[in-house]
Amino acid sequence: MSDQFDIYGIGHALVDLQYSVSADTLRTLGVEKGVMTLIDEPRQAELFQALASEPVNSASGGSAANTAIAVSRFGGSVFYACQVGDDDWGRFYREDLERAGVGTSPDCHSSGKTGQCIVFVTPDADRTLNTFLGASSGMGPDRVSEETIRSSRFIYLEGYLLTSELGLEACRKAQAIARESGTAVSLTLSDPFIVAGFKERFKVLIDGGVDLLLCNEEEACAYTGVADLGSAVAALGDLVPAACVTCGSRGAVTCEGAERFEVPGVTVEAVDTTGAGDSFAGGVLAGLTRGLSLNQAAALGTYAGARVVSAYGPRLAESLDDQIDRILSDASPAVDASPSVDASPSVGSAVE
Repeated sequence: MSDQFDIYGIGHALVDLQYSVSADTLRTLGVEKGVMTLIDEPRQAELFQALASEPVNSASGGSAANTAIAVSRFGGSVFYACQVGDDDWGRFYREDLERAGVGTSPDCHSSGKTGQCIVFVTPDADRTLNTFLGASSGMGPDRVSEETIRSSRFIYLEGYLLTSELGLEACRKAQAIARESGTAVSLTLSDPFIVAGFKERFKVLIDGGVDLLLCNEEEACAYTGVADLGSAVAALGDLVPAACVTCGSRGAVTCEGAERFEVPGVTVEAVDTTGAGDSFAGGVLAGLTRGLSLNQAAALGTYAGARVVSAYGPRLAESLDDQIDRILSDASPAVDASPSVDASPSVGSAVE
């Protein structure tokens, strides 16, 4: 079957509601700064009441959705498997995805409230997430489309899904279909606290065959159990064929087997770091599906991440499809053209 989509993404469907607050406000609210915390509906209502203001931005979000949108902004074709509530926010979510150029199933709704993520942005541009999963907590294997995966070049699995058994089952089903059909498998570690709490579930997926692992420095250290970046990257190189590790404003490190490469960062004034890693992943995937080397793809990713942090909001606001040559030219000669990750690996290649 010819490829219909570049990326088939799976993740939690969350409406991101962003608030600009001080660090003192976070302390008053009893919110731990800089991390993602799962909350229930009563806690969500308590936070909304305490904030008593309108969000500065609202958008269809969730980590993998932000990545899917970034791929679309680079001209890629994307399908996003998710689950929303049968409510106004659910309709907003689906329509907002479509406006961003990302396809999804028209019957992705279920009973219950659409998930929401309260995003607190502090003056240091740090983001703190309080997530009410709502209907997205039921995202499971029944939402995974075998036909669509078979007609995609990559699947992209969101690590946040591993907080539930249903989410793990959805990822394992998608991975099994991908391995059998020759679709490449990519996985994000998502959050160091998620890694710490659900490491064995990540191990199940990595042992099952992951062609490309995406994470930040903290997540890499949390998963490998080592304290420094160099050792963590080396350990990841023993586990997966290829990995990209973001390092904030310093850029990223790519890893293919024994090869390591540093991709420089793009200097911007940081306003809001929400979605930076997600957009980095989108740039990488968009580059790989275009046949770029891993290092060149990571250069697209660092540019996308920098663009996102320079403004409020979790995702790229405009198309970058016509800027790829310029981005790569600006990154050269720091970025070489070493062999790229195979976007259509032979069956079982990642588990050998």
